[in-house]
Amino acid sequence: MAGVRAAVQAMRPYVPGKPVEDVQRELGLTDLVKLNQNENPLGPSPRAVEAVRAALARAHTYPEGSARALRERLGRLWDLPADWFLVGNGSDEVFRLLAEVFLEPGDPIVVPGTSFSAYRFVGELMGAEVVEVPLAGWTMDLPAMAEAAARHGARLLFLCRPNNPTGAVFPEADLRRAMARIPASTLVVLDEAYREFDTTPFDSRSLLLDHPNLVVTRTFSKIYGMAGLRLGYGIMRPEVLAPLYTARDPFSVNGLAVAAGLAALDDVEHLQRTQALTREGRAYLYAAFERLGLPYVASEANFVLFDAGRPAAEVFDRLLRRGVLVRPCGSFGLPTHLRVTVGTPEENARFVAALEAVLRGG
Repeated sequence: MAGVRAAVQAMRPYVPGKPVEDVQRELGLTDLVKLNQNENPLGPSPRAVEAVRAALARAHTYPEGSARALRERLGRLWDLPADWFLVGNGSDEVFRLLAEVFLEPGDPIVVPGTSFSAYRFVGELMGAEVVEVPLAGWTMDLPAMAEAAARHGARLLFLCRPNNPTGAVFPEADLRRAMARIPASTLVVLDEAYREFDTTPFDSRSLLLDHPNLVVTRTFSKIYGMAGLRLGYGIMRPEVLAPLYTARDPFSVNGLAVAAGLAALDDVEHLQRTQALTREGRAYLYAAFERLGLPYVASEANFVLFDAGRPAAEVFDRLLRRGVLVRPCGSFGLPTHLRVTVGTPEENARFVAALEAVLRGG
């Protein structure tokens, strides 16, 4: 058998939030509240569900490879040409393609500490030198990341706004100052997976027009409730995007996902309901944490990071046995913190009641 590449041997596989199926099998629990993967508790738009049903009649045919209809729809939303958009199997595919196309073994990339592990993962997969810059408080240290990119000659630099798992954001002015210091040869990837939950968004389009080395990514997994369909996209200059098609699987995005995505973009009411639910749920969780004396991070995403003041793995396990599934953040380097997704009012109340019981030692 052929030997495994050294870069792959040195990697640690990505560990997602614990699946419900595993909990049901291991503990025999059926009544579960799933608040560990930042999913939309309202599910997908009813229009998206209906579009998937209609598209099933064409499931025996290959999808149009570039998702042209969706790219054109996104182009109208962003007021940009369709050839600025790459539709992927989740935004994760866009990250991987950028790494596969633009990184040689040993090339430096800059990633934020305490953030989404996919950035590090795609760099390590290509044998890149990963330069990790710690957060400043709970958000990106943009001056330090710009300095690291210039010092190391980074090929890629990843940013996340709002940041996962902290939910924190940085101002547009700070990003513009950083972009002025980052070499033009460094591709800056701004992951906006949670942007639609953000009450302080900035104009990503103007940044794309001002900075040819900027890539912005979005996903349908979060606010659009389509995590199981795997759909995301990247926006970038055509000269950056074109080479990605060489490495891209021509049918990586299935036709059902594209049909759902087109329908979801038209259902503004569903998006607004999700935003309102999230704002109300965050406020409810903040009040609960304050009542319990637990520090938390004010979030612009659909989750809240809090400090349980004791090993997170222990709290996670005790919550799990009460049928509440959250995310311990030891893998993010936060051994006493947990991240809880904002759920429905009933789910949020059940989480708080279970947390109170756990903290009391019940």
